[in-house]
Formats: sequence, C-alpha cells, structure tokens
Amino acid sequence: MDDTSVGLLLRRARDGDQDAWNALVERLSPLVNGVCRRFALREADVLDVGQSVWLALLEHLERIREGDALPGWIATTARRECLQVVVGKTGRQRRELVGDVDAAADDPADDIADVLLTEQRYAALREAFRSLAPQHQQLLLLLLRQPPLRYSEISRTLGVPVGSIGPTRGRCIEKLRSHPAVQAIMEPDAAASREAGRRS
Repeated sequence: MDDTSVGLLLRRARDGDQDAWNALVERLSPLVNGVCRRFALREADVLDVGQSVWLALLEHLERIREGDALPGWIATTARRECLQVVVGKTGRQRRELVGDVDAAADDPADDIADVLLTEQRYAALREAFRSLAPQHQQLLLLLLRQPPLRYSEISRTLGVPVGSIGPTRGRCIEKLRSHPAVQAIMEPDAAASREAGRRS
C-alpha cells in the first residue's frame, strides 16, 4: 500500500471528497476482510464488522492525521469488532471459535478488556446515531455502502444537492461527537491523555 497516496486520500476525504472516501474504503477493505478471515466469521458477520469499521472511521476521520497510521488503526478496529462478534456468541459456537480467537489474540485477557471498552464506545456511538434525524442517518449509511456510492447517486437517492452532502456529513459527525453519551466516553480518554502528557 502506498502510504503517500493513503495520506492524500485521507486529507481529501476529510475535506468531503466522496471519491477519495470511496478509494480509501476500496483500498482498505482487503485489510478488514483479512482480519475477519483470521476469526473465521460468517459472511453476514464480516459485513457487520465492515460497516462498524467504516462508521468508526467516518466518526474519527478528523483525528487521524497521518496516512501511515491509518492501516494500523483499521486493523486494530477490525480486530476488536471481530472479537465482539466472537465474544457475543454462546455455547457450541463459542467453543468452536475459541481456537481461532486464541490464534488471533496475543493476550486474550487484554483483548477481552479492549472488547468491553470498545463495546461501551460503540454503544455510545449507536445511541448518538439514533438521535440524528432519519434523513441524516440515511445519509451516513449511504456513505458507508459497499460498494461505495458517488455523491451523485446519494443526491438522487435522498433528493438533496450534491454540494450539500459533504457539509451535512460534517455537521452529522459533529452532532455525534457532541452527544452526551459520546462525550461521557471521550472525557476519560482526554483526562488520561492529559495525565500521560504531564508525566512525560
């Protein structure tokens, strides 16, 4: 993967370029699928993991500044999503998958803790997502579609001007970030970062 190209696509996607977003998703989807294969997920679970990863990226797009950091971020997010799927299984399914989990996880105890924390974060994000107006929910879901849709297709589907899609997406992301449930999850992270900065 060309990190310079990824960095350029990342910058353009942050500026609302849908073609750049589509190219990022297309380029990084094999990475997500590869992580899912390590956990032997069903096709439906793979699709769910992919949607969760792209929604998380959409929500964190402004925070990821370096293109060379993006593949690692995607892989980590996909891995945690896969673990949530596996941990959520019960009985025979869980026993059948335990070998795959052990093979994919360096430290299962740490991974389970990560899963629980990640689940809290995504529960908050889902709550914030449900608070958006239905049309805005539909817009974000269309932006996450596989294969990716062009702005012109989204415009026709929603009956909105092409030029309004990028700014509306930005406002939706800000609403997600400012939702009380998301703020409650983010505040401990911010406090931890400040504490780490003081110690360094």
